[in-house]
Amino acid sequence: MHSTALALIQLGAVFFGLGLLGKMAWRIGISPIPLYLIGGLAFGQGGLVPLHGIEDFTHLSSEIGVILLLLLLGLEYSAAELVTGLKRSWTAGLMDIVLNATPGVIAALILGWGPLGALAMGGVTYISSSGIIAKVLGDLGRLGNRETPVVLSVLVFEDLAMAVYLPILTAVLAGVSFAGGLTAVGISLAAITVVLVIALKFGRYVSALVDSPDPEVFLLKVLGAALLVAGVASELQVSAAVGAFLLGIAISGSTAENATRMLEPLRDLFAAMFFVVFGLNTDPASIPPVLGLAVALAVVTTLTKVATGWWAARRQGIGRMGRARAGAALVARGEFSIVIASLTVASGAVDAQLAALATAYVLLMAVLGPVAARVVEPLAKKFTRKRGTTPATA
Repeated sequence: MHSTALALIQLGAVFFGLGLLGKMAWRIGISPIPLYLIGGLAFGQGGLVPLHGIEDFTHLSSEIGVILLLLLLGLEYSAAELVTGLKRSWTAGLMDIVLNATPGVIAALILGWGPLGALAMGGVTYISSSGIIAKVLGDLGRLGNRETPVVLSVLVFEDLAMAVYLPILTAVLAGVSFAGGLTAVGISLAAITVVLVIALKFGRYVSALVDSPDPEVFLLKVLGAALLVAGVASELQVSAAVGAFLLGIAISGSTAENATRMLEPLRDLFAAMFFVVFGLNTDPASIPPVLGLAVALAVVTTLTKVATGWWAARRQGIGRMGRARAGAALVARGEFSIVIASLTVASGAVDAQLAALATAYVLLMAVLGPVAARVVEPLAKKFTRKRGTTPATA
C-alpha cells in the first residue's frame, strides 16, 4: 500500500477511535484523558497494533496540543485576576508545593532516579489538572459556590509556579550549567513580569493586534501568534507552553472570549493527540512493575490535595462542607503531569520507567479526581450524621 494512503488510514482510525473513546468517557461521566492514554498504549510500543509512518505528524500535533492547552488556560485569566489570586493564595500555594511535590520526590529517590528524576516526579505529583477541575466544577454546578474562588486561586498559583518550574526543568534536562539555568529562570521571570505589565497597562492593544471581525482571519492570527510566541520561547529555553500561557494572559476582554470559543475544538483535537502520543511512546509492559507505587502515590497525594484545599478554604472562613468540596476538587491530575513526564523522558536524562509511572499515576488520578468531587458531599454528610453533628454547608 502507498505510504500516504497508509498514513491517512492510520490517522483516520486514530481520530475515529478517539471520538469513540471520548463518547464512552462522556457516557460514564469521567475525563477522556485516561481513555486516550490507554488508546495510545494499545497502539504504541509493545501494543496490539503498532502504528508506523505517522510519527512526524503525531509528534508535531502533540506539541501543538500542549501549546493550545496552555494558551486557553491563559485566556481564562486576566492579569488583574492573576495578581489578585497570587496575593490571596500564596500561603496555600506554598503549602500545596510542600505537601504534593514531596511524595513524588521521595518516590523518585527510592527508585534511584537521582535529582533529575526527583525534580520531574515532584512536578508530576504536584500540579493539578485545571482542565479536568474546571469541567467537573461546571458539571456539578459549583462555579458559584463560596469555595470555588479558593480552588481557582490555588490553581492560579500552580499555573504561575509552572511558568517558573518548566524553564528550570528544561534547562536542567538539557544539561545547561548552573549559570545557564539561572539565566533561563531569569528570562522566564522577566517575561512573566513584562507580560503582566503589558496586559495590565496595554492589554487592549495586544487584543486589537490579533482581533478581527472575520472569523477565519481571527483564527489564523490567534493561532499564528501562539505558535510564533511558543517557538521564540522554546528557542530562549523558556518552554513553548509557558510562552503560549503568557500570550493568553495578554489577550483580554471579548477578544479572549472569542478566541476561547474558536480554539476550543482545535485544543481538544490536538490535546487528544498529545495524550495518545504519550501513550504510544510508553511500553505497556513497563507499567505493571510500577503499578503498586502508582497506587501508593495516588492514595498519598489524594490525601495531601484534600488537606491543601481544606486548609486554604478554612483560612477564608468557609464551613466544613465547603472545605471538603475544595479539597476534593483539587485531586485530579492530568495534562500537565504528562507534559512534565514527556519533557523528562524525551531528554533521555532519566530512566524511561518514569513515563510508565507517570502514565499509571495519571490514569488513576484522572479517574479518581472527578469521582472524589462527586462523592465528597454525600460522604461528608454521612460522616457528620454518624457523629451527630450538622454539616456546615458554606
